Amino acid sequence: MTEQSVIFFDIDGTLLNHDKKLPQTAKEAVFQLKDAGHVVAIATGRAPFMFEDLRKELDIDTYVSYNGQFVVLNGEVLDTNPLKIPSLVELSETALENNHPVVFMDHEDMKANVPEHSYIKESIATLKIDRFPEHDPYYYKERELYQTLLFCTEGEEKQYEQEFHDFDFVRWHPVSVDVLPKGGSKAQGIQKIIAQLGFPAERQYAFGDGLNDIEMLTAVKNSIAMGNAEETVKKAAKFVTKSVEEDGIYHGLQMVGLL
Repeated sequence: MTEQSVIFFDIDGTLLNHDKKLPQTAKEAVFQLKDAGHVVAIATGRAPFMFEDLRKELDIDTYVSYNGQFVVLNGEVLDTNPLKIPSLVELSETALENNHPVVFMDHEDMKANVPEHSYIKESIATLKIDRFPEHDPYYYKERELYQTLLFCTEGEEKQYEQEFHDFDFVRWHPVSVDVLPKGGSKAQGIQKIIAQLGFPAERQYAFGDGLNDIEMLTAVKNSIAMGNAEETVKKAAKFVTKSVEEDGIYHGLQMVGLL
């Protein structure tokens, strides 16, 4: 019998293709891994409510969401790392002055600090999810928030990076940036799960394609970048598989000997 391993999959551009569809070969690969006794987990920048259907389809109840800020093991919350609210309020006020809206996000929902904005519509639409942030400028009150979206064009986030040292800023769309707790990453969330499961480094695997996957691909010993990833992401990984459109998950798992 093959030794049990744990495999973490990013979602967008990794499990899901450009049209946000799950290739049949990727689905089959996940269930082959599970049938072989491996632990299959998700590591994503998405909120938990943004990939509930995918978790159900793949029967996955262990995941790192919000780029490591909300971690669940076997359906139970294992670790959280919320944003610092006073700094977030300051950021929101500065962003409003610059006509840069923000969307506050907890594990259940997301709310915008403006009634509507073209940048919000443009970027959220690419996720192809069945909800859109409603207006609630005070959603940060009396709750923990794990990520915020800042909407600005490329380069405009530099101002916020220089001013707000409690946060990291990771671009995921031409007009949107993830705002995370300083030092937070998928890699940190993964380590919380690994600490509980006890897998040695040689039996840890991770697949990703985005800039927010670099820390994960660097930290996990057997890391695989998708063929559709940017060059900087590929350089962070140990292996490079085919693109998501070319059955990259299945091919990558075969390449590392898990299938």
